[in-house]
Amino acid sequence: MFTGIITDVGKVLELEQKGDLRARIGTTYDVDGIDLGASIACNGVCLTVIALGHTPQNWFDVQISAETVGATNVGRWSVGTPLNLERALKVGDELGGHIVSGHVDGVAEVVAMRDEGDSTRVTFRAPEPLARFIAPKGSVALDGTSLTVNEVAGREFGINFIPHTKAQTTWGQTQVGDLINLEIDTMARYVARLREYA
Repeated sequence: MFTGIITDVGKVLELEQKGDLRARIGTTYDVDGIDLGASIACNGVCLTVIALGHTPQNWFDVQISAETVGATNVGRWSVGTPLNLERALKVGDELGGHIVSGHVDGVAEVVAMRDEGDSTRVTFRAPEPLARFIAPKGSVALDGTSLTVNEVAGREFGINFIPHTKAQTTWGQTQVGDLINLEIDTMARYVARLREYA
């Protein structure tokens, strides 16, 4: 489990297709404090650490299945791609965002951006099957970042990014046309499922 509070911006150092996709991700995390088998959310995708090292910088390797590549924006990663990183939540950690599983539901597209004061309003288009789960003032995780929805119109929804968020994550580099990993709020998913049987 994660909170959607990004704690590092890593970078793809290597990609190798050998059966599954293997990615080496550079990080400022102290890799001596990461166990093999640990989960790290990379742009919101919960991935398992399979190797660690220090040279030429701290890094960890993950193995990514074809299903995950197909259901997320991982297929667009290349060497140098910046990634929002978050280590798994520990019991007793502050829950500053919302409960995030790291299981991406689909990919949203950035369709518009405009400055509002020092902040940036970004409009996303959700896949049709997921749009019903997104509500004004509700939570979503986009590329692993816990965010509050400002408004919803059909499949489109708006998010306001403050300067701190843009500076501490990959959101300062976002452009119209980008494809973004979308995880809907867990509670919305369960409420919808319960309503099907009401």
